[in-house]
Amino acid sequence: MTDTGTAADVGVAIETDVAVLEPPERVLEPPERVLGPYCTLPAGALPPFRPAPAPSGRWRRRWALGLGGWGLFVAAVYAGAGGHLNPYLTLTGLLVGFLVGLTGMGGGALMTPILIFVFGFSPTLAVGTDVTYAAVTKVFGSWRHWKQGSVDLPLALWLCAGSVPMSLLGVGAITYLKHNYGDVLNGILYRAIGTALMAVGVLLIVKVVMRADRQHRRENITLSTRTKLMTVLLGAVAGLMIGLTSVGSGTFIGVFLILFYPLATDRIVGTDIFQAMILLTATGIAQIGFGNVNLWMVGALLMGSIPGVLIGSQLTVRAPGRVLRICLAVVLFLSGVALFAKA
Repeated sequence: MTDTGTAADVGVAIETDVAVLEPPERVLEPPERVLGPYCTLPAGALPPFRPAPAPSGRWRRRWALGLGGWGLFVAAVYAGAGGHLNPYLTLTGLLVGFLVGLTGMGGGALMTPILIFVFGFSPTLAVGTDVTYAAVTKVFGSWRHWKQGSVDLPLALWLCAGSVPMSLLGVGAITYLKHNYGDVLNGILYRAIGTALMAVGVLLIVKVVMRADRQHRRENITLSTRTKLMTVLLGAVAGLMIGLTSVGSGTFIGVFLILFYPLATDRIVGTDIFQAMILLTATGIAQIGFGNVNLWMVGALLMGSIPGVLIGSQLTVRAPGRVLRICLAVVLFLSGVALFAKA
């Protein structure tokens, strides 16, 4: 009995010694975030999703103060350079920006027919001015989504790999037709813009009906070679539409992101806006270079649209968003029919 107890004590002592001599548990490194089959980044390289905090009373006061300061800035600009600006364009920018902030839809589809029907812009000038104006507005939205971590960067870049070259091709084609076939160009553009508006109107209805799966990923998705090629092709089609008509950079790609890519709703919106920012910036620079942009008119639009987007975004929760989107889709479709008939 004594020998057995002694052996047991020795066994316990050995086990204790072994436990003491065990190396400390290794701390695992942060997991890598997969950007594709050939590219990974540490998890901290891209910001995690951080939804914006609910506005507090202090935040509202700052927001109101900022809008008041913006109003003084606009008044000062008109006092100094009012002869080059159109106040009705600023009011139009305010209205369109308000609708964009309220409904989340892109402003390009709304602005182009207004510039043609209401202000009498030629199709080429309307397309160039609209693209440049939209590019500036997308910068602010892209930055916000990037800070929230709701942008799938690889997917956005693959879309741009197709969209940017094709948009530049579209701008070049328009400029060539303008210089060599000026008499027939307006008719071609009226038909092209009208067709794009009708397509966007239908796609907006589809987008309202569809719901992105809330269980889809908030992380970047891994793209196979086939998916990359299809993504570039999708971007190319959208880029050509933008280069020719300035319509559909957000709606067209947004619907296909919902249909074919397993992304959560916030990442669909963020990725769509981010790629549209890159696409519209490249297209706007090309339009400026070819002389299809009136920068004074772009400035007038921006002075109204920036506060309009801020005001509309604050009323999103209280507004019947689905009803508004359907109404705007009907308006866009009818505008497309009118433009097509005008050709």
